[in-house]
Formats: sequence, structure tokens, C-alpha cells
Amino acid sequence: MTGFARADGVAGGFAWAWELRSVNGRGLELRFRLGNGTEALEPALKEAAGKVLKRGNVTANLSLKREETVARVSVDPAALEQALQLATELAARIPGAPAPRAEALLGLPGVMRAAAPEEAVAPPMTEVQTGFAEALAGLVAARNAEGARLEAVLRGQLAEIADLRGQAEILAADQPAAHKARLMENLRSLLEESPGLPEERIAQEVALLAARSDVREELDRLASHIAAAEALLAEGVAIGRRFDFLVQEFNREANTLCSKSSSTALTAVGLKLKAAIEQMREQVQNIE
Repeated sequence: MTGFARADGVAGGFAWAWELRSVNGRGLELRFRLGNGTEALEPALKEAAGKVLKRGNVTANLSLKREETVARVSVDPAALEQALQLATELAARIPGAPAPRAEALLGLPGVMRAAAPEEAVAPPMTEVQTGFAEALAGLVAARNAEGARLEAVLRGQLAEIADLRGQAEILAADQPAAHKARLMENLRSLLEESPGLPEERIAQEVALLAARSDVREELDRLASHIAAAEALLAEGVAIGRRFDFLVQEFNREANTLCSKSSSTALTAVGLKLKAAIEQMREQVQNIE
């Protein structure tokens, strides 16, 4: 299932942002791209994601940036004292010279110096983890919204399949008579070619043709699969893989129906049925 969510914030001198993306996948695959110093969070984050996500390829990106701070400077007391003494002595030797000015003294080389660098600060792990939980909840909400839209699509497709099955059932009602006529014709040909054919062989041929003509079993199973699919949609929780398997069974019955068909009309309905099932299969790949 597809979805996107974002969460961001500022804490502990860092600006952080989570972006979670999800695309369709048969299973659950989690990929994390974490910032420096937060790699230790990955096992816990994967465990949290695995509790609420069961299917899809999910990518979680963490952007982590240290907030810029104004460079600090400090005064070198010894250098300032030396500069002040020299400036005062020089002013005393020059008649009418003004007293040394503070800004002039501070501008002398060596009087001002950069402050010692701050110790490295660790990223705000708790806030980052809380932000991931917020983004994960947003992703789940986005996927649920898509799931609600897909449910409506799947229900429409199931209704189409049920309608085609009904059409097939009506057309299949004429198959026994058609197969009976074909059976009698085949028997006449068989007896003409082999007058002494054993009754057991004749019975086998009759049974074989009768089995080929009966599609009631396939239609009954299709009805059962439709009911099972509707039950899955009503359940609505982690149904993707089970639904995927059920669609395979739909397709199996439609294939058998087409292979047993003895009329153009029934074959046409069977082909439409296969097309509708394939469309539903494509949508089932998108649900969790």
C-alpha cells in the first residue's frame, strides 16, 4: 500500500525531520536512513513499525541538523594588560595625547581570541524516537485511507464477478443437452468402428464425457470464493496475503470453466470472468 507521512521538530540544539514513504510490496520490507549518532535506534524503530505494518516497501529517512550558533570570543587578560600598559606609557610620553580607548585596545592582535569549542552534543534520541512514532501513525492513517478507497473498488469488482458467474450458470444449464447429443453421436461412431466394444469401455466414455460437460462444481466453488472474499473485506485487518491466495483459486475455477465450455456464449462469459479476476488480482496487490 502506498502512503507518505512527515514529522519534524527542534530539540537539544538539533532540528530533525522524519519522512516515511510506503509503496506496494508482497511482504514487509523496511529501509532506514538515519543521521549520525542515531543508528542505535534502528532495531527499536523497526520493531515498532513491524507491529503496525504487515505489507509494503517502507523507507524511513531521518534528517538531523545541528542548529547554528553564533561564534563566541573572549578576552586574553594577560595580552590586554600588556597592551594597556604599553598604550598608557606611550600616551604619557606624548604631550596632549588622549588616553587609550577600549575599542582600540580590543582591536589589537592577540587581545581577543576565539572561545574554546563546545563539547560535542548528542542528538536528542527521545525526541527523535517520539517523532518517528508520530510519522508512523501518519503513515498508517494514509494507508488506511487508501485501503478504504480500495475496498470500494474491490466490492465493485466482486459484484461484477458474481454477475458473470450468474450468467455462466444460466448458460451452463443448456450444456447437458448439448453434451448428450454429442455423446450419442460419439457412441454411434464408436460402435460403428468397433462393434464388439466391451460395455466397460462404453461406460468409461460416457462417464468421461459427462464429467467434461458438468461445470456446476466450478460454479459452486466460485460462489464460495465470492462469499469468502466478502468476508475478508468485512474483516479488513491484514487480509492482503489471504486475499491474494483466494484470487488464485478464483482464476483456477475460471480456467476450468472455459476448458469445459462447449458453447461460444459460455466461453465468452468465461473469458470476461478471467479478465475481471485479473483486474481484481492487480488491486489485491495493493492492500495490506
